[in-house]
Amino acid sequence: MEGKVLARIVAIVFVAIAIAATVIEMTRKEAPVPASTAPALQPSADPLRATLRRCQQLGEAASSDADCLAAWAESRDRFLGRTPAPEAQQRPGDQ
Repeated sequence: MEGKVLARIVAIVFVAIAIAATVIEMTRKEAPVPASTAPALQPSADPLRATLRRCQQLGEAASSDADCLAAWAESRDRFLGRTPAPEAQQRPGDQ
C-alpha cells in the first residue's frame, strides 16, 4: 500500500507543476517583434529575360524567330554552366 500512496503523491506533484508551468506561460507577455525595415530586393534588369518573355508571348511563331532561337541557346548555356563559344573562331588549318 505504501507504494501506491507514493505513486499518487508523485503524480499529484507532477500535475501541479504542469499546471503551474502552463499558467506562467499563458500569463507571460511577449515583446512584439520589430518589423524588418530592409528594402525590398529588386532584381536587376536582364535583357535575356525580357527577350524570353517576348518569345513566350509569340507562341508557336517563336520557333522560327532567330532572336528567340539565340535567346533559348543562351539561356540553355547559362543553365548548364557552359561558356558561350566565339562565333567567328577558326582553327589554324581552316581557310
